[in-house]
Amino acid sequence: MASPLDLEEQEQLDQLKAFWKQYGNLITWVITLVLAAYAGWMGWNWWQRDQAVKAAAMYDELDRAAATGEADKAGRVFADMKERFPRTVFTQQGALLAAKVQYEKGQAEAARTTLTWVADNAGEDEYRSLAQIRLAGLLLEAKQFDAALKALDTVKSKDFEALAADRRGDILIAQGKGDEAKVQYQKAFDSMEKTLDYRRLIEAKLAGLGVQADGGAAKAAAAGASK
Repeated sequence: MASPLDLEEQEQLDQLKAFWKQYGNLITWVITLVLAAYAGWMGWNWWQRDQAVKAAAMYDELDRAAATGEADKAGRVFADMKERFPRTVFTQQGALLAAKVQYEKGQAEAARTTLTWVADNAGEDEYRSLAQIRLAGLLLEAKQFDAALKALDTVKSKDFEALAADRRGDILIAQGKGDEAKVQYQKAFDSMEKTLDYRRLIEAKLAGLGVQADGGAAKAAAAGASK
């Protein structure tokens, strides 16, 4: 004869069977999805690390080419990097380095193309902003003033606002818009860290336009309006 304990255990077993019959498939699917997601996350991390290691090796090759002034080789390595590892930081850094050596070796058009890629594809605002400022400088040299100003309009990183304003002032000067340039130079001066030596260059630009930098942006605007 079954004891009360045996009956209680049988009742619990029956309840468990009923629960599993109702929810067993759902629980199995949930566990499967969780394990699959974890495996996918681990695989994604491994893939990213693998991509970074390979991109780093190529960046070293590009760096050596840049150090010896081999602009063509640097350009080829960068082209390979952006084809294989477009999302890695090493590729974004490599693009800036490739553009630098291309420009230094007289390949201005290639440098502009490289910087345009960074401006359009870099994952971090800092790299995009730096590329846009450098690109604006090359467009200024090519007298493509409207394109240069448009490049600066897309600078988003606050860390580069002062440099963007300074470059915008240079473009406005080239266009003969001295009054507008004063405002931009003053903006650059006011927003740049006081300890930076570059601030003295901006101060000199303002002095050349008849503006005392310490007067502030409002004074620069007033000086321009009075002419």
